[in-house]
Amino acid sequence: MGRCAIPAPAPGTGYHAAVFSFRSPAWDEVTYWALDLETGGLDPKRDPILAVGMVPIRAGIIQLGEAYRTLVRPRDGGVIDPASVAAHQLLWGDVAEAPPLEQVLPEVERRLGDGVLLVHQRAVDVTFLRREFKRTGLNWPSPRVVDTVDLLLRVGRQGNPQISNDHLPLNLARARRHHGLPEYQAHDALTDAIATAELFLMLRLLMGARTIRDLR
Repeated sequence: MGRCAIPAPAPGTGYHAAVFSFRSPAWDEVTYWALDLETGGLDPKRDPILAVGMVPIRAGIIQLGEAYRTLVRPRDGGVIDPASVAAHQLLWGDVAEAPPLEQVLPEVERRLGDGVLLVHQRAVDVTFLRREFKRTGLNWPSPRVVDTVDLLLRVGRQGNPQISNDHLPLNLARARRHHGLPEYQAHDALTDAIATAELFLMLRLLMGARTIRDLR
């Protein structure tokens, strides 16, 4: 939340002339929870969540010791699209004994209550999460969201405002490679969450963002 400061009135004026100013918190004054999901497909109306990975950034530092990772057992009738298996290598046998979303989502909610949700492509992760919160009867916590795809677009257009999305490296792995970050094995929920956190810190630096407002 922004903090409100009332400036001292100028000599000869009353408080009726005071102007309210709102300060956005410094970017590193809040905690970011980088999150990634592995899903059984890309259809948020149908496909199940199979894995969740989360890691926090506190005071601008990734806190690996607080990372959260879990597989998720789909509800009865859930189908894993064979095309998705080629990416994440998760089969029914891998998730059959995992906790259900009814146990996993409260863990996600507890962490999101601690700060900003950081994702790579909110259209996927946030859409899946909102669906499952609704299905399980939980209230979506409506966290502030920072999307590294949005930041990539802004950074990519700093030198060329007319460049099209097709010419920008928006895929997580390609974006990291483009910005000189090390390559990780893709499609593991926690590894991708860490990869997103690292990419965010790089983009924040390139943007020169000083406040939360600068990242929106």
